[in-house]
Amino acid sequence: MTPALVEFAGVSKSYGGLRPLRIADLRVDDGDRVAIIGLDQPAAETFVNLATGATLPEAGEVRVFGRATSAISDSTDWLSTVDRFGIVSDRAVLLEQFTVVQNLTMPYTLQIEPPPDAERARAEAVAREVGIPESQWSAALTALDPLAAARVRVGRAIALDPAVLLLEHATARVGREAVRPLAADIRRIGERRRMAIVALTADEAFAAAVAARVLTLEPATGRLRPRGGGWFRRS
Repeated sequence: MTPALVEFAGVSKSYGGLRPLRIADLRVDDGDRVAIIGLDQPAAETFVNLATGATLPEAGEVRVFGRATSAISDSTDWLSTVDRFGIVSDRAVLLEQFTVVQNLTMPYTLQIEPPPDAERARAEAVAREVGIPESQWSAALTALDPLAAARVRVGRAIALDPAVLLLEHATARVGREAVRPLAADIRRIGERRRMAIVALTADEAFAAAVAARVLTLEPATGRLRPRGGGWFRRS
């Protein structure tokens, strides 16, 4: 069997909540689109840190790209691993005084005043892919509405063509009318790039639209229970 991109087995990790984050069994394969409901923001951050090897579980094992995160040997090894993830999170630093294109250029170069032509072209291609209108490319992030800002975060996360896209409560600040269009765009991007998606969310509409597999976490046991009753469509 081909190794999973991300695999949690019997994982437990304390993070300051009422109980540890527990994930009994999770496997994410190439091209999977999974949404997990039941993690608040601190728990979602802990999940992402476990998945990327930034922290280790107290019990159980996390495996990414075929090996245990406990086998990551040094900072160079860790950086080469985390570069295979794209992370959409409010924790990711954006430069609000700079423009959309400047922010999307940063994964390629720190020379952004102005960006070199080649890197600007790459950033503009990403802006187009994530659905940011060209009229907003020269706008500072402070001038954007929450939906456009969310799209910038998605663009930053996919810029280096990751194998896995991790989303931490990506629609927390987005208006309800924009949730499904944003989810549909993220799903299309994942399909086009053959990129796995793991969405950690409390937003059931977003989960249903972005994922082919929607799971609800039972915090006490760590079991991930599939949503049933035709609540979402499998692809």
